[in-house]
Amino acid sequence: MNKLMKIFTLDSLIIPVVAVIFGLIVGALIMLAGGYDPILAYSSLFSSVFGDSYGFGETIREITPLIMTGLAVAFAFRAGLFNIGAEGQYIIGMTAATIVGIKVTGLPALIHAPLAIIAGGLCGGLWAGIVGYLKAKRGVNEVIVSIMLNWTALYFSNYIVRNFLLLEGQQKSLDIQPTASISLGGLSMLMDNARMHMGTLIAILAAVFFYVYMWKSKQGYELRAVGHNPNAAEYAGMNVKRNIVKAMFISGIFAGLGGAFQVLGVFHYQTIFTGSPGVGFDGIAVALIGMTHPFGTILGATLFGTLTSGSSGMSFGAGVPPEIIRIVIGSIIFFIAAQGIVRWVLKPLYLKRKKEKVL
Repeated sequence: MNKLMKIFTLDSLIIPVVAVIFGLIVGALIMLAGGYDPILAYSSLFSSVFGDSYGFGETIREITPLIMTGLAVAFAFRAGLFNIGAEGQYIIGMTAATIVGIKVTGLPALIHAPLAIIAGGLCGGLWAGIVGYLKAKRGVNEVIVSIMLNWTALYFSNYIVRNFLLLEGQQKSLDIQPTASISLGGLSMLMDNARMHMGTLIAILAAVFFYVYMWKSKQGYELRAVGHNPNAAEYAGMNVKRNIVKAMFISGIFAGLGGAFQVLGVFHYQTIFTGSPGVGFDGIAVALIGMTHPFGTILGATLFGTLTSGSSGMSFGAGVPPEIIRIVIGSIIFFIAAQGIVRWVLKPLYLKRKKEKVL
């Protein structure tokens, strides 16, 4: 219990919860202004998610890639870097997994599927490693480079699919080999054919790895030290440049795995993108909601995925535009970023607690 309280301090628990409540209130006020019933809207949203096994399974499917891209952003942030490129790393992970899933044949599923997953993660890591290398060796701002590489990844991915993997007459690739699939057929049947896959379990394990590596290992300590103060870390004998590259590489692995899971577990093919899929950018919001902590990121992804998945039910059940959910999410992020507002609202409660302790 004491260890749990060390992981989640009072502020780290209360501020996100209050921010979520404030965000839902803002969304309700906007619905009222638009002539909608917020109680009906929110009840429709949650019944869409929890009302049947298919909706619940699809919500879990929606949450999984958000955990991975959220972990990617959070990991880099803990090392003092702002990884805006999780979107590109996610796309590159998808493409690498698709190539291995289609082109590699004759392997048993026990080898083929893990090989495709590893390819997606490593290629996502190498893509992010470009950002880390330029930051470490040339001092180039990681935000600028990672944003540019997002679009490079998108067009490069489309080029590969269009020229080497295309299903004739379609705007998508061939299907991956059945041996590369990580879908859980039996569980999917129990969940009314919701697209369940092993990537969800791996995402949870990835968050555990993040925590153990970052807070329980020497290398993680060095990454955090570099993030807090690179000059002091260098004075203490740490290799700052190497740690920057390492942080971005591991960050990219998380995002690349998220992309691999989508291909291998959900779609089983890759489309030619007409626009950015947005999962990597959503990962930034997830990491912020989770206060850049791995377990907080899981909670943030759960909230984000639940709201996103349930927005269609809100639209059908109450006639509310699904864009309202984006306003709710934006409001939550605003209140988390503007923690002074939340603390000002909670100040009377803190004062009351102090008085009770004195008495």
